[in-house]
Amino acid sequence: MEQSHISFEQVVSRGCGLDVHQENVVATIRGDNLQEQTRTFSTFTSSLKDLVAWLEESGITHVAMESTGVYWKPVLIY
Repeated sequence: MEQSHISFEQVVSRGCGLDVHQENVVATIRGDNLQEQTRTFSTFTSSLKDLVAWLEESGITHVAMESTGVYWKPVLIY
């Protein structure tokens, strides 16, 4: 079976895609002068704070989230 590759024009200079599951969140960052990285975080508050810190340290300006079902609820972290 032939592998296909989908590419998109980059419109955000530094972004993150989140895939939200019941017990974890998978985050991939990508952008200008940034090595693409993927990390997995648990859905506990302390781990979500680690996710926020990683995004801030990486200079991420935009986040897109994918989720199905009822596994996410908006969270405000100070």
